[in-house]
Amino acid sequence: MSSIVIGKRQVGSGMPAFIVGELSGNHRGDFEIARKSVLSMKECGLDAVKIQTLKPGNITLDSEREDFVVGGGTIWDGARFHDLYKEIYTPWEWTVPLMELAQSLDMEFFSSPFGHEEVEFLDQCGISAFKIASFEITDIPLIEHAASKGKPIIISTGIAGYDDIELAVNACRRMGNDQIIILKCTSSYPTPPEEANLSLIPRIRKDFNVEVGLSDHTLDILAPVAATIYGACFIEKHFILDKSLGGPDASFSLEPQDWKNLVDSVRNAEKMIGSDAYEITDKMRASRDHARSLYIAEDVKQGDVVTELNVKSVRPGFGLHPKYWAKVKGMKFKGEHQKGERLGLEMLE
Repeated sequence: MSSIVIGKRQVGSGMPAFIVGELSGNHRGDFEIARKSVLSMKECGLDAVKIQTLKPGNITLDSEREDFVVGGGTIWDGARFHDLYKEIYTPWEWTVPLMELAQSLDMEFFSSPFGHEEVEFLDQCGISAFKIASFEITDIPLIEHAASKGKPIIISTGIAGYDDIELAVNACRRMGNDQIIILKCTSSYPTPPEEANLSLIPRIRKDFNVEVGLSDHTLDILAPVAATIYGACFIEKHFILDKSLGGPDASFSLEPQDWKNLVDSVRNAEKMIGSDAYEITDKMRASRDHARSLYIAEDVKQGDVVTELNVKSVRPGFGLHPKYWAKVKGMKFKGEHQKGERLGLEMLE
């Protein structure tokens, strides 16, 4: 599995996690809010900005029928799909200005297309990758069309079972595109901790031979940090300048201070992963001086027998290793020795 290049960055196993802020509709239809959000993402240490590129009519129907009204116990129940998507979409004319702003800040920029028209538009803009949203994972023609552009394809699995993921991955590979990142995701907004199921991350990597990350909708930063330990190479979460802005995604979006904590915590988690080698570091080696070893615990003279009273296993570790205790017990001292001397085999007979 070779690493994937998104813009100027390599993304993959063994490299720092690629951390992405999803702007979604948190710009509230105001370009200045969108611009400030990108600037804030940079300050927080994010690697990339993601938007959503859609036309409501390409994703649903403008209908009053019950089928086209959100239900099922979500935070959006009662809203028409068409109205919801009209509220969250990013105006297409913002795409290039926001992309150029992100790139000027040494950040990557990409988007989720929701139709063939959107794929063509984003490709013409020079977008660096395509993100397939969770609810689009079953739209095989859309995935094939995006994959045919030869750019990395990032696919969320929020509603997907094994067969859905297999169909999506195979669709990319049919187009000759193996630059695939699958994001473990739970399409529950917000996601309860018990539904995050991060154990699936290494299994997806093994089952499909792809890079794997996390698209997270929990309310804090713990899931991204834990996902890093599981080997996630890509972390995506919603970004909002201030939750008081409101909007459909505000409740499960993170504000800048939480984002800073997320980035710092993920980077620290990466340092903690280390390797599976039984390696003793220089600091560990120095600390071994404070381990136990065998010392003379009271003054002894020639011929005295080693007992639990005159030899003890104590700190520090400069004396004989305690594993020799069974061997030295009952032996006799050569010459006189004082309390506090390090025991050595050469002292005994």
